[in-house]
Amino acid sequence: MTPPRHTRLTFHGPLSETRADALVQRLTRHTPATVLDIGCGWGELMLRILTALPEATGTGIDINADDLARGRKAAAERGIAPRVRFIEESATGTTHGPADLVLCVGASQALGSQLPQALGELRRLVSDEGRVLLGEGFWQRPPTPAELPRMWPDAKATDHPDLATLVGLAIDAGFRPEWTETASLDEWEEFESAYLADTEVWLARHPGHPLAAETRERADRHRAAWLTYRGVLGLAYLTLVPVAAR
Repeated sequence: MTPPRHTRLTFHGPLSETRADALVQRLTRHTPATVLDIGCGWGELMLRILTALPEATGTGIDINADDLARGRKAAAERGIAPRVRFIEESATGTTHGPADLVLCVGASQALGSQLPQALGELRRLVSDEGRVLLGEGFWQRPPTPAELPRMWPDAKATDHPDLATLVGLAIDAGFRPEWTETASLDEWEEFESAYLADTEVWLARHPGHPLAAETRERADRHRAAWLTYRGVLGLAYLTLVPVAAR
């Protein structure tokens, strides 16, 4: 028996049901016919958007086969499998665009090592009348030198911009921000707790399992990291409108 993986998570990020409902309403308002989800995981938000748009089709791209299989299963259960593809491949230089709605939530690194490059790719991948939903990290306050080593390997203060800089980079890349919102502390705590919950219960029930030591180390490292960046690292949800060519 191996530890369960992510069964407590609805979304792979700090996203509440209330915010998800509002995003679906906003992102479907201009009736996109095609949806592209970069780093889709199991594509829960994309599937909800496609459910709300009976004529739309969707493409999700990710490199995690297990997550993609979960997405395909969910699409079949909701009766929308013929309208959605889950593709196991890198999003770097993807040709699956342009689309009327591009989702990129916590996955800009799949489009480029630097945020301006990723934003340029998003502008390339969205149709001129479309929308982009960008979910991107930002510093709510500058991390201290003592905090950075406890966050993730080689963490640097330059890993993320502040919110004003993030929005400015999106504008520089050829977008106008239709809507700017940020994940709440409650959303972060629900996500991070759900991320580890199954593993923690498994560890409590199987302390002598051959996989317990490495699983415990991984869980403890993840928990220590998020309790360090709690209240320091934010996630912005930016609904971006591409600027028309003059």
